[in-house]
Amino acid sequence: MPDLVHVVLLGVIEGITEFLPISSTGHLLIAESLGLGARSDLFNVGIQAGAILAITLIYWKRIWELLTHWQVPANRAYLLKLLVAFLITCVLGFVVTHYGFKLPETITPIAWALLIGGFWILGAEAIAARQVDRTEVTWRVAILVGIAQIVAGVFPGTSRSGATIFTAMLAGTSNRPAATEFSFLVGIPTMYAATGYELLKVLKNGGAAHEDWGALLVGFAVSGVVAFAAVKWLLGYIRTHRFTWFAWYRIALGVALLLLMPAGA
Repeated sequence: MPDLVHVVLLGVIEGITEFLPISSTGHLLIAESLGLGARSDLFNVGIQAGAILAITLIYWKRIWELLTHWQVPANRAYLLKLLVAFLITCVLGFVVTHYGFKLPETITPIAWALLIGGFWILGAEAIAARQVDRTEVTWRVAILVGIAQIVAGVFPGTSRSGATIFTAMLAGTSNRPAATEFSFLVGIPTMYAATGYELLKVLKNGGAAHEDWGALLVGFAVSGVVAFAAVKWLLGYIRTHRFTWFAWYRIALGVALLLLMPAGA
């Protein structure tokens, strides 16, 4: 029973943090260090897949519209920009993986990433507030969002959603809902590809042989349900609010980790 509670809590944490700009990787690592226990790579991939499925369902109508009405110039241009951002991430992701450009997933670098990311959000919001409200996603936005996804992957704790949303806002899509939609839509194929890649690695290395499949399914389901609710709430919240509270939360958590965690952790 205690382990089941831990699995549910990890699913809740993943579901809440995967698409909010506060870093799911950072929160899962913190949770594990506080006693919820380290989990297998397959488990972590499985609960992430639940969150990805949730956002796919949320954006299903938008995805269907883009795919079935691609002849419409605006839809075709949007799809091409999504594709370009995704391909940039894939190419740079291959380079990063091949050469091992990634910081260790330990508390100290994650704390710094949370802290710096908080100030990044505050700065981006201040700059975007002075811009004309623009919903258009330009080619510059698409290219920079593709690069931002890799930056988030290299620096655990950065938050993929935070990096891409605020890159889009600074690059020209100053409207929060529009920047968030592009970030989430380009994140769907990116995260499916990353999850599939990690899953193949785990299966190839024999990691599935001793997996607790019951725990994985519970974590997957909990993560999916919670992520669905979290994203629905976020999409309503950002229509009338800035991301400022997320920034201050990141800063406070980053400072707390740096002060409370042992040096070198």
